[in-house]
Amino acid sequence: MRTVTTTPFGARPVTACLVDHHARGQGPAPVSEVDKWEVLNALSLCGRDYGLGDRTIGVLQVLLSFHPDRVLRDGQPLVVFASNLAICQRAHGMPESTLRRHIAALVGAGVILRHDSPNGKRYARRGQGGQITRAFGFDLRPLLVMARELAERAAEEQARRDRLKTLREEVSLMLRDAVKLILFAQESGRGGHWDALDDRAQLARRYLRRKLSEDQLISMHDDMTDLLAQIRARTGVDNPAENVVEIAPKTEEMSGSAGKNERHYQTSEKEASDRTPPPLGQVLDACPDVLPYLDRRITGWNDFVQAICRVAPMTGIDARTWAEGCRHMGSENAAATVAGIVQRIGQIANPGAYFRTLARKAEQGNYSPHSLLGPLERQAA
Repeated sequence: MRTVTTTPFGARPVTACLVDHHARGQGPAPVSEVDKWEVLNALSLCGRDYGLGDRTIGVLQVLLSFHPDRVLRDGQPLVVFASNLAICQRAHGMPESTLRRHIAALVGAGVILRHDSPNGKRYARRGQGGQITRAFGFDLRPLLVMARELAERAAEEQARRDRLKTLREEVSLMLRDAVKLILFAQESGRGGHWDALDDRAQLARRYLRRKLSEDQLISMHDDMTDLLAQIRARTGVDNPAENVVEIAPKTEEMSGSAGKNERHYQTSEKEASDRTPPPLGQVLDACPDVLPYLDRRITGWNDFVQAICRVAPMTGIDARTWAEGCRHMGSENAAATVAGIVQRIGQIANPGAYFRTLARKAEQGNYSPHSLLGPLERQAA
């Protein structure tokens, strides 16, 4: 049974925004259930649309870890009633003042609802069978209501990032052609004023080092097209055949299946095969050091992934990096990788950066946790 409290405890006032968020969060959901980690992954991509930064989304990750099930189901208890102390401990020792600020941001964005008890404490009342009959704390149901919206925005953001990556790649190639063709013309003694064109190319090279918006990259692409046209006309070097593959963005609807962690672009057969996780028993045998950190009995991959979601922040892997790993590797492979990192923690200077590197290799089809677990398994033997 979900609580129906609306007004906050203490000096916090009721605002029009708060009332709107409560009305939406308690309204009908477009889906009956959703994988909580898929929702987190989507929000990690589009969090800026809601004014949420990485650390705030990291706090949401901690709150989700207190929910016992991987799937958020409509009609089931979705209120997290952990104390600030428990949340701060699970958030790798975050100061309580910082936690309150991030909680306020999540509430302000309508991502969670606050259901305060008469005395402001968080707790749950249970029936004779042990089931929760009333709970006071943070309601996760808005994530269920927003699931489809978050999936669409995440797909749009991924498509935007893909466009930026393609534009930057094309501009970089064009710039390389411009610089080397100018050098070729100068060394071969071709007549003409090449200094002005070279200055233009060198200025573009410095500009490309910055973090540019899509509009800036489009403008730069147009400039490079014009510059290359002038250079090719003077040198007589023909334009090469285009080698561009257009990727049409596709919006994926998040599912409640624990075995799915969809990516918003197509993968090759090689990449798909790399996402097959190793046997869970192999992971546990090769990485015994992770066992003391697991907060539950492991009966399958679902239990292991949920437990590792709590372990990952302890190693320095933030919510965005974890979401990136789940997206590129699959959640099971990402969890196996974190276990391997814990096993080698004394040999890795920056676990967060190391995990990010492996995630990017997985995106290119060049990483599987088997390569990390193999040596560990031989050491364990």
